[in-house]
Amino acid sequence: MTGRTRWSFGCAFGCGPAAPVALAVAAALLTATACSSPHAGDGGDGRARSEGATRAIRPVEGCGTGAWTDPADLSADRAPARCRPGAPPAAPLAEHRRLTIATGTLGAEYVAPLAVALDKGEFAREGLDVTLKVLPTPEALPLLAKGDVDALWAAPEAAVMNGVRGGFDIRWVAGNFSPGPGSKSGLWARLKDGESAADVTLSGRRLGTMIGKGSVIAYPMEKALERHGGDLSRIQYQQLGSADVLTALENGGVDSAWLLDPVWRRVDDKPGYAFLGGQPVGEPLGGLLYGPSLLSEDTDAGVALLRAYIRTVNTYFASDYKADAAFVTYLAKLLKTDAAILRSTPSLRMDWEIRSGTTDRLQAAYEAQGAVPGSSPPLPEPRTVDRRLYEEAVGHRP
Repeated sequence: MTGRTRWSFGCAFGCGPAAPVALAVAAALLTATACSSPHAGDGGDGRARSEGATRAIRPVEGCGTGAWTDPADLSADRAPARCRPGAPPAAPLAEHRRLTIATGTLGAEYVAPLAVALDKGEFAREGLDVTLKVLPTPEALPLLAKGDVDALWAAPEAAVMNGVRGGFDIRWVAGNFSPGPGSKSGLWARLKDGESAADVTLSGRRLGTMIGKGSVIAYPMEKALERHGGDLSRIQYQQLGSADVLTALENGGVDSAWLLDPVWRRVDDKPGYAFLGGQPVGEPLGGLLYGPSLLSEDTDAGVALLRAYIRTVNTYFASDYKADAAFVTYLAKLLKTDAAILRSTPSLRMDWEIRSGTTDRLQAAYEAQGAVPGSSPPLPEPRTVDRRLYEEAVGHRP
């Protein structure tokens, strides 16, 4: 192995998915203002800033017109942006930077680009000494807002929106993935007598989920519920541990459940169960979120981090990476999972771009759930998303 891999474990309860209570997290973020300082001015260190100055965008070797797609293109068959393998080339910073990325887990497949970037030395090539620190999103958000962690590998959940609404400088700066063809990760229902996948009714029934209200799955779940006589306000949520969601669905403890890779394979094609819909194809719902340290204090490092991430995607995850048996074996070892389990689901469609209007659609779903203040107007996209850093990394001029 090459590069310097650094893992830091910061959760005391098994590092499993946490259940952010969005409004409570917002209160915690607001409390954090008492011990955070303004992130303004140039700091006297000569590093480039994204605010108050126009950053030069130059052509990048290996990244042509295919390195950017129209953010408004939501078509299911949209090909994700790509550069050539090995591009964008590294542009090492003059001084090494130490950066911390918080993530809810190190073992999930969607974290693979970060794990591979560390293991293959892609961050190190940019002059970055990166640590992945396992923290649930509710714990990581105040640290991100204060600059105690530099980036968060998560999603623009309701807790994030409430934090931004409270005045914190946090932006979604890069996507992560959308489902690959054939994926059935999403909403599954247990059929009652006489029901079929086409006519199952979910209104008033119990839904098992690891996250509860305020998760990004609210948006695709709302779409699926609309087709089956329900909406986000007319279902009963039952929050369960990751090992309990499928069990509750199988024994009738809940009527429906959001099943992730590879759990859905346990009920696929099994009588009495129906897949009702998942994440929109071609629309990432998570990825990298930056706080003030990489948005404004040290934007050079923020771009360098994205450059390494994008190069990793282009080199190792550009297409169907599970078609390479040796790579699957390597990835399973890196993620500490079983290779057979990893092979049992389609490759994720890794995608660093952010679609137009995604945070608008997410906020509408959060409001329907009651996870954000209903009296507050939705946040406009410029307050939630910043595409400029990945555009600079691939040399795209808007």
